[in-house]
Amino acid sequence: MARNLEFNEEEAIKKAMEVFWKKGYSGTSIRDVAEAMNIKISSIYNTMGDKHQLFIKCIRSYTQTRAIEAQNSAGRVRSPLKAIISFIEGAVHTILYSANSCLAIKTTFEVAATDPELQAILREDHEFTYGLLTSLIQKAIELKELPADADANTLADFILNNFTGWHESYIIHQDPIKIKKMAKYLIGQISK
Repeated sequence: MARNLEFNEEEAIKKAMEVFWKKGYSGTSIRDVAEAMNIKISSIYNTMGDKHQLFIKCIRSYTQTRAIEAQNSAGRVRSPLKAIISFIEGAVHTILYSANSCLAIKTTFEVAATDPELQAILREDHEFTYGLLTSLIQKAIELKELPADADANTLADFILNNFTGWHESYIIHQDPIKIKKMAKYLIGQISK
């Protein structure tokens, strides 16, 4: 007979994610996670596996939630260009006002280079975001909101790579005005 779990797995993953988000993968111990979840370390191992397996679950949960939110946000706006601008503004908001910024970018810089499983999850996340953005750009071109000669793939790459640079800039300089100016410039460049 299967035993009942002592905790809600979805809630436990959210609590673990907060710890990883704040301390990073390397700075987080399994004890830190157990304390945040208010459970025994053995319960983590018995239900979710080791620290790496739990981190994988956290990253999957984060990227899946983010994908749903991005798709829903894009679907609420009739103008593809306005959806792209909203997407850019959302990135700025995350960089400046989220306590821990973007977990996917933090994970990419910290551990993804040496962890093929994390690379695969983050690649899938990037491909989803790239596909969504490319689709919005293509629709904006079709509706003449963007120039007919715009290259949707290059523009999507350009926008996404700006986000990574903004994250780095904000970590180093802590200058919200600089980030807002760069976002305004990017929006101005694509809206011409």
